[in-house]
This record gives sequence, structure tokens and C-alpha cells, in this order.
Amino acid sequence: MLLAMPWLVSGSFLNAAIQMLIAALFAMAFGLLCGRAGMLSFGHAAYFGVGAFAAVHAMNAFGGEGLLPTPLLPLVGAGTGLVSGLVAGYFSTKRTGVYFAMITLALAELLHALAPHMKAMFGGEAGVSSFRMPAWGFSFGSITEVYFLTLAWTLLSIAALYLFSKTPLGSLALGLRENAHRLRFLGYNTHALGTLIFAVSAMFAGIAGALQSLNIEAANYVVLESHISTAVVLNSFIGGVRVFLGPAIGGAVMTFFGHVTSDLTRVWLLYQGIIFVLVMMFMPRGIVGEIVDRFSAPTRAGILRLLGDICLRLGAVAVAAIGAIFLIEFLQRLLSNEYRANVAAAGWPDITLFSMDWSPLSIQPWGFGLGLMAVGIALVVTINRRLAARKEAEA
Repeated sequence: MLLAMPWLVSGSFLNAAIQMLIAALFAMAFGLLCGRAGMLSFGHAAYFGVGAFAAVHAMNAFGGEGLLPTPLLPLVGAGTGLVSGLVAGYFSTKRTGVYFAMITLALAELLHALAPHMKAMFGGEAGVSSFRMPAWGFSFGSITEVYFLTLAWTLLSIAALYLFSKTPLGSLALGLRENAHRLRFLGYNTHALGTLIFAVSAMFAGIAGALQSLNIEAANYVVLESHISTAVVLNSFIGGVRVFLGPAIGGAVMTFFGHVTSDLTRVWLLYQGIIFVLVMMFMPRGIVGEIVDRFSAPTRAGILRLLGDICLRLGAVAVAAIGAIFLIEFLQRLLSNEYRANVAAAGWPDITLFSMDWSPLSIQPWGFGLGLMAVGIALVVTINRRLAARKEAEA
């Protein structure tokens, strides 16, 4: 499926697929640090951005030839990510918990604040640009070749992360998450272990940043902004940060969700936030984590019953979601500057939504949205109670 993607989708969706692969790799790098080692970083954009700028400068310096042809440029991102991760990790891992998170955030914000003033390295507001140069018989001028290059590096990096998880160091990362005091009692240097895990995570984040630069042929200090760090945290937890492929699936799905909904609504970020809140409330292990947990050791009858239960719940949630989406979109249009200007000029005009005209002064739109939400929530509660009663009866 991934190999056939360039012939199945348009150029726009192929570019979205590249962004999904990069987001998946970035989330996997974060998942190693947070999910496996239990260290929540709020500043992982720093290493993504460092890798992006390093790749652009290497593109300009080597011109896609010599020691660093275009396909190998992500190695520069890996190297700079590793070095910066060692330095930042040394200081960050001296503390744990919320203090660790605040240090990572402070270091990332410091770099973001300094970047506009360090024009030789970060290019100021214009950033740094370059061009992909031909290498190994490929021109890298088409989006298809860039897609396959990104796919190759993403799959290779995920395979490397899987192999790393099977090493003694990868196993010790679980010890850091579960009980760092016991590791220290057994004689391990937990600070050194934390620093190494942090550096490896930053290395793969640097590869993701380098792939981003190869894709857009530029880097701007915007890649160092906090919303990049926020996005990788949300995506990883939505997918399931403690399941190996959970962060990758979460990053890819939410990137695709943003690509589609950003063209449909102005408040697509609000929907992302709502999805995160709902997942954390009702699926704390993440989407992939819940699937793995529910489908572990299944029988044929058990799978069919479970699929039926999931369909019932999804149907009920869909009813409530339609009502919520209607109210959100109606309020967005009602509170927009354009509509308020129309109110000042011509009263309260109707709002077109769901191919119908709705008067904001009528009870109909509010009753429609709230009614659907109430029906959907009632269905969810009823279905959950019946499924719980059936489970108790079977027990």
C-alpha cells in the first residue's frame, strides 16, 4: 500500500503522505523518550528544528555530492540531534517528573528566542533555503522521489527503534520508567542512562527534521516553536504512547486529520483538542493501546462480538458528534467578524450550514444541535450499561 501510494493519490495527498511519514517518525522518537523511558518532554521541537537546519546547511555546503549526497542528508540531522540531545539531556535528566518537563520546555524556548538573532545559523525571519540536488541517478525534483526517500528513511528509523528496544539499553529504559530508584540501588547510573535515552530520541527527531527540510527545501525558526512540541505530545498520546507503533499511527492519523479538516473549517485545531480530551478521558492507553488490549488472545466469536460492540458505540458517538459539530460550526459562523459586520448592516441574516439556512434567532438550530448531542449521549450511556450488564452476567 505504501509503495503504491504515488499512483493511488493526487499530488496534494502525496505531499500529505510525506508529512504523515515525518510526523510518524517524530512521534516515534518522542515515544521512545516518553512512552518507554517515562520522561515527558515539552521541548522536542528543538531537536526536530536543529536537524532541519543542519540538513539545509549541509545541502548548501555539499550540493548533494561528495560525502553527503542528497539521500544521506538525514544523517546530518541524526548527528546534530544526537549531539544536541546529549548536551540538553545531561542537564534535563538531572531532574525528574514535572521539573524535567519544565527544563526541556525552557531549553526549547531559549533556542526559539535566540534563533531570530542568530542569522548566520538560522537565517532570521526569512530562514535558510536550498535545493535538492541529483544523486545516485535520481533527480529528486519530483514529489514521488521525495516520497520514496522519506518512506525509506522512516521505515529504516522505525526498524532501528524496534531493534534498539530489544537491546539491554532499551530494556533499561523500561526500568527508568517503572522504578528508577531500584535501578540506582542495583548500581546503574540512572543519570547516564537517561541522558543516553534522551540523546537517541533527539537523534531520531533530528532525522525527522532533516526529512522535513528535504521535503520543503527550506527551514525557518518556526520549526522551533512550542506548537511543534505540543503536536507531537498530543499525537503520541492519542495513538498510544506506551505501544510501540502507537505514536506513529497517532502522528500519521492526526496529520491526515489536520490536512483534511483545515480545508473544511477554521476551527480544526479545536477539534484536535476535543479528540485529545476524549481519548484521554475514555481511552487513556490511546487508540492503538485500546485496540491491542481488547483484541489480545481473541477467538473468532469474541472478535465478531467485539466488532459488533464497537460498531454500536461508534454509531452512538457519531450521533453526538454530528450535533456537537453542528453547534461548533454554527457558533463559529455566528461569532465571526464577517457575520458581525452583516449584522450591523442588515440585521441577523440566516446562516447556511448542512445545506440548509438557519436563523440564529430561532430555536431550531440550537434544538437540532443540542437534541442530537443529547440523543447520542443517551445512546452511549444505554449501550455501555447493557454491555456492562452482559459482561457481569457472563462472569
